[in-house]
Amino acid sequence: EMAKEGAGFAGFAAGDIGQGPHSPDLMAIPDFRSTTILPWRPNIAWVAGNAFVEGKSTSYCPRTIFQKQIAKAADLGYVFKTGVEPEFFLVSERGGQYAPWDPTDVASKPCYDLRVLSHNLDLCTTLVKYMQELGWDPYANDHEDANCQFEINWTYSDCLTTADRHVFFRHMVKQAAEARGLVATFMPKPFANLTGNGAHFHMSLWDK
Repeated sequence: EMAKEGAGFAGFAAGDIGQGPHSPDLMAIPDFRSTTILPWRPNIAWVAGNAFVEGKSTSYCPRTIFQKQIAKAADLGYVFKTGVEPEFFLVSERGGQYAPWDPTDVASKPCYDLRVLSHNLDLCTTLVKYMQELGWDPYANDHEDANCQFEINWTYSDCLTTADRHVFFRHMVKQAAEARGLVATFMPKPFANLTGNGAHFHMSLWDK
């Protein structure tokens, strides 16, 4: 039933996606190739989907837009592959404001700082373990250029798989941080005085 009819949402409530308060439901049709069992709660699965309205794909669906470009590349005989290096901050609330959570992570050049990375090993190794269980083949994890900023990399894949995994990765990091009383943010520039979060992309065209 889910594969055929999808899950219904009031599109107007979900943001600026071309729907008014009286528009028909936006239906999310799952792509079960993206099914991901939550490593921290194995009775729940996450799945990416495409948006439809009254049986027709909507031009506001970023996944559908992406798949059209993938199809154009395939018609030319190409497979587009990508890898991503997402950065994130771990922060906590103090005095009504958010700040890097670790009070000892204060170096002006903290990149690759093993000492403060060790303060976050429980969280980082948990995330790596999850990614190994999911078969993503993670290969690098480090303290980045700003205080309490980290990065975990996994092996590249076809661009749609990487995109779906990137979306799930952000959810997974936030859940793991919340379980430890922290907040993870991927905001580009959460602190004016610190290096912002980036997401390097590696892109390649392969002969189909």
